[in-house]
Amino acid sequence: MSKYSLVALGGTFDIIHRGHMTLLSNAFEISDDVIIGLTSDELAAKKGKIPSNDYEKRFENLTLSISKDFQNHSFQIKKLDDDFGPAVLEKGVEALVVSDETSTQGDVLNKLRKDKKLPPVTIVVVSMVLAKDGERISTSRIKNSEIDSEGNLRSIDKQLAEF
Repeated sequence: MSKYSLVALGGTFDIIHRGHMTLLSNAFEISDDVIIGLTSDELAAKKGKIPSNDYEKRFENLTLSISKDFQNHSFQIKKLDDDFGPAVLEKGVEALVVSDETSTQGDVLNKLRKDKKLPPVTIVVVSMVLAKDGERISTSRIKNSEIDSEGNLRSIDKQLAEF
C-alpha cells in the first residue's frame, strides 16, 4: 500500500541523470501514481535555461526512462508553463517531491493551494545526489563535460585513459 495516492514533482529533465532517477525513485516509492511536470521550452527560456533537447525530445526521453526503470507504476507527464502546474490545481495531489535545492517551493505551493481552497500537500525533500568529487550532479556539469550522467568525473577518467 502506497503512502500517498498521488504525488507530483517537476523538472526540466534535459539530460536525464542519476539525480533525476533518484527523485523519481523517491516519488514512486511513496506512490503508485505520479504526476511529473515537465518544463516547457518557454518556461526554461524564462528561467535562463537553454536545454540541449526540445520539449518533445525531453518528453520522449523521460517517458522511456520511467517505462524502463519504474514498470508497474502509473504516471502522467504534463507540460509546465509555470513553477507549479498540476500540483496547484489537482485536488488529489497529496505530496510534492522536491530536491533540497528547491525545497522552499513547497511553502509557496501550499500558499497557492490554500488560496484555491485546496488542502496542503506534504513536502518530501530528497537530498541532491553527489558526483564522485562531492559536488552535486547537474545537467550543466554534464554539458560542461565535468561528469557523466552517473556522476563519474570525466577529466580524471580521460587522464586515466591516456596512460
